[in-house]
Amino acid sequence: MLIERPPLFYRLLFPEGLWRFKVKKRKVIYLTFDDGPVPEVTPWVLDTLDRYGVKATFFMVGDNVARSPELFEEIKRRGHSYGNHTMHHLQGMHVSTYRYLHDITEANDLIDSTLFRPPHGLLRWKQSKIIKDRYNIIMYDLVTRDYSKKLTPEKVFANVRRYARNGSIIVFHDSLKAERNMKAVLPQAIEWLKARGYEFEVLPM
Repeated sequence: MLIERPPLFYRLLFPEGLWRFKVKKRKVIYLTFDDGPVPEVTPWVLDTLDRYGVKATFFMVGDNVARSPELFEEIKRRGHSYGNHTMHHLQGMHVSTYRYLHDITEANDLIDSTLFRPPHGLLRWKQSKIIKDRYNIIMYDLVTRDYSKKLTPEKVFANVRRYARNGSIIVFHDSLKAERNMKAVLPQAIEWLKARGYEFEVLPM
């Protein structure tokens, strides 16, 4: 549970981050995808979202955008929102603040978004204080753990059923590592959430 739903004490360490929306009059979910775009996975995600009439937000690694700029343009063309996930998928806890900020800026030269999500949700307190002046830091309320080789699709789907709630920002991954679980679970998750009356919205840029 410490991974799937970040505990309150961790959320309080980074009050600059948006972890969950406060929604009262409607049931709303915010689907997000990290680590793309990659040609082996992202087109399938886009087609699946189209099939269900769902819009999402993609947090993209600058390196991947540089390799597949046509996929970035396709994400925009299909009406999804998008954000910065650093240039090289750096964890802020493991690098200097100078290098981390430079990596974010390098990615932003390609992505040009006010939305930022730190890889793995890990960064230093000082880094978050600086980043918040330029970006909206988007964290998450539920990590599906679709990337885990230890989890079956059934267990990933169980995470969605157990932890999704009104206003949740949910993380899937359009990456090779997550491909098997994500492709099996995403359609089930969308259908399950729709059956319970949830609407899907993008994060405002």
